[in-house]
Order: sequence, then structure tokens, then C-alpha cells
Amino acid sequence: MRSLCFPPLRGLSYSIAFISLGILPAQADPDHAIAMYGEPALGPGFTALPYANPDAPKGGRVTTANVGGFDSLNPFAPKGTPPWQLRALAYESLLGRSWDEPFTLYGLLAETVETDEARTWVEFTLNAKAAFSDGTPVTTEDVIWSFQTLGTRGHLRYRDFWTRIETIEETGPGKVRITFDTSNGPPDRDLVLLAGLRPILKKAQWEDAVFEDGAIEDIPIGTAPYVVESYDIGRQVILRRNPNYWGRDLPFRRGTNNFDEIRIDFYGDDAVMKEAFKAGEISYIREFNAERWAEMANLPAVQSGDIVRSTIPSGQPSGIAGFVMNTRNAPLDDWRVRDALIHAFNFEYINDTLTGGRQPRITSYFSGSELGMKPGPATEAERALLAPYEDSLLPGALDGYALPASDGSRRNRDNIRKAVDLLAEAGWQVVDGVLQKDGQPLTLTVLLQQDALVQQATAMMDIYARALERLGITLNVQSVDSAQYNIREANYDFDLTFMRRSLSLSPGAEQYFYWGAEGADQPGSRNLMGMNSPAAEAMIRAMLAATEHEDFVTAVRALDRVLISGRYVIPIHQYSEGRIAHDARLTYPKDRLPLYGDGVGFLPEVWWMTEEK
Repeated sequence: MRSLCFPPLRGLSYSIAFISLGILPAQADPDHAIAMYGEPALGPGFTALPYANPDAPKGGRVTTANVGGFDSLNPFAPKGTPPWQLRALAYESLLGRSWDEPFTLYGLLAETVETDEARTWVEFTLNAKAAFSDGTPVTTEDVIWSFQTLGTRGHLRYRDFWTRIETIEETGPGKVRITFDTSNGPPDRDLVLLAGLRPILKKAQWEDAVFEDGAIEDIPIGTAPYVVESYDIGRQVILRRNPNYWGRDLPFRRGTNNFDEIRIDFYGDDAVMKEAFKAGEISYIREFNAERWAEMANLPAVQSGDIVRSTIPSGQPSGIAGFVMNTRNAPLDDWRVRDALIHAFNFEYINDTLTGGRQPRITSYFSGSELGMKPGPATEAERALLAPYEDSLLPGALDGYALPASDGSRRNRDNIRKAVDLLAEAGWQVVDGVLQKDGQPLTLTVLLQQDALVQQATAMMDIYARALERLGITLNVQSVDSAQYNIREANYDFDLTFMRRSLSLSPGAEQYFYWGAEGADQPGSRNLMGMNSPAAEAMIRAMLAATEHEDFVTAVRALDRVLISGRYVIPIHQYSEGRIAHDARLTYPKDRLPLYGDGVGFLPEVWWMTEEK
């Protein structure tokens, strides 16, 4: 970043004078919303989000649950483990996202947003009513401070964006303009939207305090409908709806945040949490296993009507869920070894055993959507993007890649035979029943966290370990608590671990954080596989530079090819629909579900409590 401006308060005439001198670009028209491509679906006169019930009653208490614990209530600090729900419930950004559109943001703390055609800058005008939960107004100083502090002292996920900013300054009463760095070419088109999603905090709270530590007593003051009322470390957090919430009459907020109280309880493991739900101590749970979901129909509370099972379809990509292989560790840096491990994973048999075969497999990172690669060879447009990197691509990227499928039997003979061939090609041979290379046995450690998915993941690994024994490979399964897991994951202390990345219909710069080379050696990144692929980064650049939807789709499909053919993850089944078992008094607008289904912002944002079942 070349320079940074934090000027004193200026009048509008100051900005106008600079525009006339050609120092600032000419203003675009302020708008109530902004979309990644095309126009927002809702015009300036919209009255509510289409998936919200503007007449939903307010009141009631809902209790949700997490597995593990927490030692911080600051979701923005680089240290500590906060409840994941706090970011959405207790803090707001300049713009808010509609979950019924691929990537469209509407005014929230900012009443309007404007940008130029090339999206080299963005300017926000604050809503004059915007206020923190303590009643003080949100100022441009708070906005500028939040961008700077999160970008330099906040969690790693906020820091890359800060490097894309050339200047950030107040350009008039309630106006903040961000100009992006163009020294290395045009900025990514999604930066203007990402700017709108930065959380805004209160500068006065942190001027004389340590922000980085995430200490439990340091609760950031936010602007959202809920505030932290009380907490019991590692056990419970209670959020109370703020009766003086500044934005309660905004169209974007009508029919949302309907509960008076949201309680988050913490449990040591998934089994205990499920029992607490059956006992009525938790208002709802999500079930990821299709077979257990079917069995839940036999619960007495379901039979009596006290518990309802709701299935929420989703139109978003499958994302990737499965067992990621750490390529920082030999021999997982050899794609042939990774390919052999994928062949040895008998998905069809495992899926039938654990879920009754009810859940289809993920076929690529963006499968199930228009962004997913199509079967067979790359299209001419995809090939044109990938051609400069052909020498670094793995087999299948251009000619077509599909995950190996078994006949469903336990033995999986054909794929085991292929795995043997791949390992032999990589220099591995079985000696006295042990797979060896240069006298060293192949032993792998899979690290699992004790959370809602650990039981299913452990069951999968138990079956998988027996399959690997046939190849002479030893698989050690280690299940640890969330605190240990977070430390080990951050330092990449594993060979395999369970990974789930939810991907949207509007992937953006976060893809660098998931798959970019910078995270390969940076502790705490989300690039768990340690991939360093010039082709992947080039596809992300092409995706972000696209100005037409067709070019965007082509680039994402090409990225999808690079990712799945890289053999970094052993994919498991899709979570193509949300399965929520809940108190019968909880309900939602069933006639108008959002495009993203049971995604972020659906429950508890637009649900409400009824008096009757």
C-alpha cells in the first residue's frame, strides 16, 4: 500500500474542488445496493427481503448449541476462540447481503454506495440513524479506524484486503471513500463489495485497549440487533435483542431478528448435545447424516409433534467436504500417492454403510451449480485460460477428471489394484506386509476435532484404515478437543484432517485465502492442503477480472478443474440440503425460501416463535 489518508473533517466543497481539478474521479450515481454482475433484484423501494416475513411476531427465546468451548467474545482478534455466531448476530457492516441473490449487497450502516465503472474506488454514505448499542452514532472516523485496525491488527482473514487499499478518507459529512491500489493492474471487481462487508467497530472503545489478545472481558461494541447480555466461560453466551436497535425500521431488517433472546450453550461432544436436544434443552439442531435423519422420525417428540423436521433445499455449489491431504509432508507432496489414497477410499461402500447410500458424492468443488466443471474435456474457452500452465497441470485437468468409483463391495478390488500401481510408480513397494520406500514405512496420521461431524468422520476413517492395511499403510486416527485441534491445524500438524469449505455462487478474493500460494507456508491460513498452483492463482485472477457473467463462469469452471484434478482432498458426500430438527413452535416463511437455503442468515435471522405448534 503506497499511502494512506486520514484527513481532518472536510466539507463537501473540498471534495467538489478536488473533482474539478481532476484529482478525484467523477462521481457515479449513489445507489441503495450493488451487485457483482448486473443489477440488484430489489429496487430502491423494496419493503423487505423476499425470504423474510415482514409481519413476523417478535418475542421468545431460542437456544442453540455448539460442540467445544470458547475463550473470547471478540470474533475479530487474531487470538482466542469465539462463538462463531457472534459475527452475524452482534456486529454489522456498511452493507448487508441478500441470500436470495448470488452476490448483491443492500444498504445497512451505509445508506448509499457508489463506484466507477472500473470499480477502482467505492464511496459509502452513512445512514444518519446508524448507532452503536450504547447509543452513540457511527461516524466516518469509526469506519476508517475499523478498516485500518482490522487490516493491520485483526484476524488474518481481514488483512489481505487492507493491502489492496491505496487511500481511505472522509470526503464529506458521513462519506468515506476507498481508492484501491492499481499499481499492479486493475483491482478485482469484488473489492467494492468486500469493502461493504467489513465489520464496523467503535474506535473509542479500543483507543487505549489491547485489541489483539481477544480477552474474554473485551466485548466489542457493535451496531447489530443483538448484544451480549451475559456469559459463562466455555459454557454459555446469552444475546439479548436491543430494544433501541437503530435499524429496526430498515426494509433490509423487516421481519428479521425476531427472537428476544438467543442463548448459545456449549457441550463436550456431539452425542451429549443430541441428547440435550431430545430432552428439550436445545431449540434446534442440524443433522448432516441422512440415515440418522431418517431414524429421527421415530423419536417420541417427533411422533407427538413437539419436534418438527424441516428440509431446506439449497442452490449453492456443493463446496468441498472430505479429508484434506497435507502436501507439505512427504510423501503427500507426490500426486501419485494422493491419487492412490483417493482410489483406496471406497466411498460407495462407506456411504452405503453409514448413510444408507442416501447422500450423493461431491464430484468437484463447485458441483451442483452452473459454476461446476462439466464432465469430459475442457471447453475451448477453459482450455485457452489453462493452456499457459499446461505443463504444471495434473492428468485430467484438460482431458477430463472424475473421481474413481467402486462397485460398492467391501473389497474394492479394481481401485485397490490401481492404488498399488500408482504407489509402485512413485517408488513404494510392500516388504513383509509393510509399504516402504528407502526402508521407511508409510504411516499417516489423520487429525479429527471433537465436533458434530467427528463421529461420522471417525467411522469413515475406521473403514478406511482397514482398506489401507491391505496396501501396507498404517493410518493413525487422533481425535482431540477443539483447543488442541485449532493449534495443530494452524501449524499444519497433521497428514490428513477433515475439511469443509462452503463455496458460494459468487466466489471472490477469498479463493486466494483457500488455495493461494501465500498461505502454503503461512501458519493459520485456510490453505490446509498447502497447494502452490500458478494455474489456480491465474484462474482466480481471471475470475476476479471478468466483467461479463459468461467469462466469470468460464474462469470458475477452469479453477474447479485445477482443484479437483489436483487430488488434494478425498471428497465425501454432499450437503445439498439443510436438515433442521426444531421445536415445533419455531417456523419460517415456507413459501419463499432463499437461493442459499439453510445458509448463513437463514436461521435464526428470519425464523420466529409461534404460540402453537
